[in-house]
Amino acid sequence: MSEQKIPYKIYLDEKEIPTQWYNVRADMKNKPAPLLNPGTLQPMKPEELAPVFCEELVKQEMDDDTAYIPIPEEILNFYKMYRPSPLIRAYFLEKKLDTPAKIYYKFEGNNTSGSHKLNSAIAQAYYAKKQGLKGVTTETGAGQWGTALSMACSYFDLDCQVYMVKVSYEQKPFRREVMRTYGASVTPSPSETTNVGKAILKEHPGTTGSLGCAISEAVEAATSQEGYRYVLGSVLNQVLLHQSVIGLETKAALDKYNIEPDIIIGCAGGGSNLGGLISPFMGQKLRGEKDYRIIAVEPASCPSFTRGKYAYDFCDTGKVCPMAKMYTLGSGFIPSANHAGGLRYHGMSSILSQLYDDGFMEATSVEQTKVFEAAEQFARVEGILPAPESSHAIRVAIDEALRCKETGEEKTIVFGLTGTGYFDMVAYEKFHNKEMTDYIPTDEDLQKSFDTLPPQP
Repeated sequence: MSEQKIPYKIYLDEKEIPTQWYNVRADMKNKPAPLLNPGTLQPMKPEELAPVFCEELVKQEMDDDTAYIPIPEEILNFYKMYRPSPLIRAYFLEKKLDTPAKIYYKFEGNNTSGSHKLNSAIAQAYYAKKQGLKGVTTETGAGQWGTALSMACSYFDLDCQVYMVKVSYEQKPFRREVMRTYGASVTPSPSETTNVGKAILKEHPGTTGSLGCAISEAVEAATSQEGYRYVLGSVLNQVLLHQSVIGLETKAALDKYNIEPDIIIGCAGGGSNLGGLISPFMGQKLRGEKDYRIIAVEPASCPSFTRGKYAYDFCDTGKVCPMAKMYTLGSGFIPSANHAGGLRYHGMSSILSQLYDDGFMEATSVEQTKVFEAAEQFARVEGILPAPESSHAIRVAIDEALRCKETGEEKTIVFGLTGTGYFDMVAYEKFHNKEMTDYIPTDEDLQKSFDTLPPQP
């Protein structure tokens, strides 16, 4: 097919929105390790998870065998407000780089939350409402997940309580105010409002917080209030399931023009965007139908894949959550406050961890200033101001395209543009003022955290 016939933006019809989520676990020979009860070190049972998560979400979390799960009509109707999202050919970036590579990006920022997080937020809010709950609690790092959940809860008339990592709460006041506009209450974490928050502050006075801290507080808040459950925006199996709409739409758009990707790139914090983007392509790899080079990109300041341990660890700093087997830096690891993106979680999705350990994907880490250099370069030619998280994928996409320029290879590169960066201007300001540094934890820093890993079953 000639170049001229591939449009700048590839849109699917509203009728082409996926009607089923794809569960990549069904095609995994080695299933992700089960969540463990930290007291017994035995696999968690549904009844043990029920006080924390919504009933239907517990079923989705533990389902390793059902390949396709129908998307309820109410969720599909909500999706139609902003889906299908466009797959964009980065013609201007290609020209600027003078590369023979063909670059495409799936843009998930075309909704008020500004990111892909809404795909799972609306699903989790729907199941909470269906169960008859009063409200939900959650944590948020950069604020994208909290914003998305506040929108979803407003739609279903649910109370929404958000614990926001303190450094982001202070750096991103406008993201906080969007959450409040949609009716959510927002508390900087760690806080004095929960027992676990008080304990963390006592042990780490003046800490800028972490997602692990905020998760602990949100779980305590959920379990101490009748009619509330905890919801999470990444890491969990159920979240990657909901986010599979990204990859399913991406593949459908590529198939429409007979485009075969060679390299698929996604930023990786807890795994929601990456897992959603790669799911149908990974399914093909697992079934032996196709082969793709899949790259997870993480910040050098929080390098779970590239420098972490593959082990069972607590999902939160307060150690009140189940244990998950994942690539982890240790539940007590607190990233540098200088890190501008939301990729701050100490561990990685159990699904992605298993796939990485089995060699189905690779990972790389990038420094913060290099990320913002790529973000600025992309913004100047493609017309979208990218989120710092998304810009990790942009950095590596540019690097791969430049490698094609050196070798003369005409690779097709697809990456996920998870959201917009309009609430991240403090970070952009620090970059422009040359106040941004590249903090990278030392081996000694990481070892201190590894030493706190729980005994392995």
